[in-house]
Amino acid sequence: MFRAGLVVTHSMHGEYKVPGGKLVVVDFDVRDGRLANVALAGDFFLEPDSALAAINAALEGLPTEADSQAIAAAVRSALPEGTQMLGFTPEAVGTVVRRALVTAAGWEDFSWEVIHDHAVSPQMNLALDEVLTNRVADGSRVPTMRMWEWDTNAVVIGSFQSYRNEVDPEGAARHGFEVVRRISGGGAMMMGAGQIVTYSLYVPASLVAGMTFADSYEFLDDWALQALRSLGVAATYQPLNDIASPQGKIGGAAQKRLASGGVLHHATLSYDIDGAAMTEVLRIGREKLSDKGTTSAAKRVDPLRRQTGLPRAEVIDRFMETFQKLHGASVGRVTDEEYAEAQELVRTKFDTDAWLHRVP
Repeated sequence: MFRAGLVVTHSMHGEYKVPGGKLVVVDFDVRDGRLANVALAGDFFLEPDSALAAINAALEGLPTEADSQAIAAAVRSALPEGTQMLGFTPEAVGTVVRRALVTAAGWEDFSWEVIHDHAVSPQMNLALDEVLTNRVADGSRVPTMRMWEWDTNAVVIGSFQSYRNEVDPEGAARHGFEVVRRISGGGAMMMGAGQIVTYSLYVPASLVAGMTFADSYEFLDDWALQALRSLGVAATYQPLNDIASPQGKIGGAAQKRLASGGVLHHATLSYDIDGAAMTEVLRIGREKLSDKGTTSAAKRVDPLRRQTGLPRAEVIDRFMETFQKLHGASVGRVTDEEYAEAQELVRTKFDTDAWLHRVP
């Protein structure tokens, strides 16, 4: 920063790796609340060459309050006719500018742990998600990826879902499924023992700073798509929160940003599926399925067991290995203190009727 008369200039730098795409880098100054001396760079492809100057010119003079969508719109309107952007988009430019303005962190700015502990109850898994997210937020735990294991079948409904609208209690009891509620939004997950691969990420808010909510989903799950592709699964992301292949949906993600400054992001992928049980345990409405092109929820899902032919344990091992390789993570564990805190949260929250039926 320097002072020249009454003008104060701040130099900003931002980087954003587009999920499944290229690195986008931006440097600029901020003068009197506006962008100046903008220089976009990266390993993307762009034709014609003149488009780069057009993008920089479109960013020049924008107010620092502009959100990512406004920035993207300015870029798109300035592009020469016939411009080809490969590996990035105007929205990616909007994201990298916003991340520069809020001095966002990257994966490489943190030490990481991966955890794959013993099986615990569904309620304990949900409580651990809240406890470990808060621990990352207060600095008592490094950012972490945890693979779930559980010892009973469960239906996990979203924070805002109606219990009576989503679950058939008689069907759940008949098939041995307990119903629990998580703190994140989204839809119901039917988690049969040995039939699901679930992971949680506990990250500081700075990792997704400057991103739209939608962008952060794909950003945080990009490593998982790389793991799936290494197993021969042609995995792609379908906004807002679905992980899919050409054969069908594999799973979905959900997210909760806590007041403490921590972000919980978790995803559940189908390893195997009991389609008959699903239709008897979950109340899958016609309205929800009307835009999916099918009348059966089970037909929408293509599980990993069929796609990979591998045991579930090997799929999980590949997820662990991929995350460790990409982000330099070490193997960790949930501490006794964290388990004790989570157990108390099970008692006071996750195992109570008040929480389960908070949306009747």
